[in-house]
Amino acid sequence: MSLLQEVDAIEQDSVKPLDECQKLIEHGVSTADDLLREGESAVHGDVGQQNEKLCSFTKKALHIQLDSLPEVPSLVDVPCLSAQLDDCLLTILKNQIFRHGTVASRPPVQLEEFVEKPGGILVRWCKVDDDFIPQDYRLQYRKSTASHFEDVYVGSETEFIVLHIDPNIDYQFRVCARGDGRQEWSPWSVPQIGRTTLVPHEWTAGLEGYSLSSRRNIALRNDSQSCGVLYSKAPTYFCGQTLTFRIETVGQPDRRDSLGVCVEQQNGYDSLQRDKAVCISTNGAVFVNGKEMTNQLPAVTSGSTVTFDMEVVQLGPSSNEGGNFKLRVTISSNNREVVFDWVLDQCCVSLYFGCSFSYPGWKVLVF
Repeated sequence: MSLLQEVDAIEQDSVKPLDECQKLIEHGVSTADDLLREGESAVHGDVGQQNEKLCSFTKKALHIQLDSLPEVPSLVDVPCLSAQLDDCLLTILKNQIFRHGTVASRPPVQLEEFVEKPGGILVRWCKVDDDFIPQDYRLQYRKSTASHFEDVYVGSETEFIVLHIDPNIDYQFRVCARGDGRQEWSPWSVPQIGRTTLVPHEWTAGLEGYSLSSRRNIALRNDSQSCGVLYSKAPTYFCGQTLTFRIETVGQPDRRDSLGVCVEQQNGYDSLQRDKAVCISTNGAVFVNGKEMTNQLPAVTSGSTVTFDMEVVQLGPSSNEGGNFKLRVTISSNNREVVFDWVLDQCCVSLYFGCSFSYPGWKVLVF
């Protein structure tokens, strides 16, 4: 039996008398509460039944000992956990600390910024010690109600998008670093709280040709012969935000494949290469309202990230009343981007997103 198991066994055996005391106290409080209610009923009841109720109340009160409590063990009888270390062991520990330990007035890295994302938080950190040369960073997080931190990122970047974040919930973050050529990690930064108010992006469930993850942010083109566009559950992409598609796995490409955004859901189409939509095909071709642009991006591969950024540029004095206005669109993929103006005939600051793949095997994460 390990030392911790011995401690658990002693705790379970020692807590039994205290549990019994608690049960007796709770029973006495409940009985007293019932008696109090009965007394109030007797005092405020009908005059004809008042004497009978008061007599019953008095008899019960005489048999209840409201001023007695069960015996609680004294402190000398309560088990105490202690540990004794030989002086020789303490000397060894001190020598190891003096040999390998370091003293720092502050950690070499600190958290710098939190940026809200739909269902996630972009966390940025920075080096604050000019003499420290970092090799890797380690980011941890936890819900503010949780007791333990967990690793969410280890690497050389100074920012990371933490996904699967519940909206309007506080999360604590901390970061540390490992110096160049060192094995040990630095002290942790000061923990800071981040949160997002943006609901996560979700694909629409129920389309036969696609299988979704439990959080509905990952879509897999399955083997079904059914073909069509998989749309978002709601128009959750707002201008001014960044919409990101990450290709987890790839299948056979087709020129009709598409990833993009649209003004509205339109059933009956097999691609977003249509009116009131902008998209990129898996071969890198960019389409605006169904027309292919001259500029083209690199073909999509496994691990590729495709981002859409949009800002509203209104045209004409009557744009708020349904007149022409345009969205300036930036599509980025594999370190290249195209920028163009998307002219629409109606005001639209929130958009649906969608995808379509002709062949199975494609898996895409949206955030």
